[in-house]
Amino acid sequence: MSTTDPRLRALAHPVRLRMLSLMWSAPLSAAALARELGISHALASQHLRRLDAAGLVELADVRPNRGGRERRYRSVRGPLLTDQREGQALLAEALARNLLDRVAERAPDTAGLTIDAELWVAPEQWAAARSRLHAIMTELHEAAQPPHAPGTVRVGATVLAFEMTDPPPPVED
Repeated sequence: MSTTDPRLRALAHPVRLRMLSLMWSAPLSAAALARELGISHALASQHLRRLDAAGLVELADVRPNRGGRERRYRSVRGPLLTDQREGQALLAEALARNLLDRVAERAPDTAGLTIDAELWVAPEQWAAARSRLHAIMTELHEAAQPPHAPGTVRVGATVLAFEMTDPPPPVED
């Protein structure tokens, strides 16, 4: 049995990561998520239950809909992933799959930003850069509108920045 944080295990699936992103700006039902993601309602409901059980979403409201009731959920706010230690490989794999999907949908002839780095910097520079990256992603999340809102563009943004261990010293011949 794994001791990995249940929130991290719930996020180890790219569809659930996308669901959380979609529910950040506005509450959505399983039916709305299914339409947006191009999956079945049953599958969207299953993923939504998993996110709910992990405490990553909360019930926002229940509305009448065609003689039934539509339960709409929203993402729980907070730095849920920032300081996770266990299971980072699961999360990185799900992020990588989402990144591949998003790159395939990149709008042609539009500005973007692609950066990769493995650097050695002073600890205070790393702390300052990490703080700025956090501020930028927080700004984007706070500016998020419901999917397809008039006057908006769909943006993909993935940041995974961390301090690495020192590699072993090179073996000399």
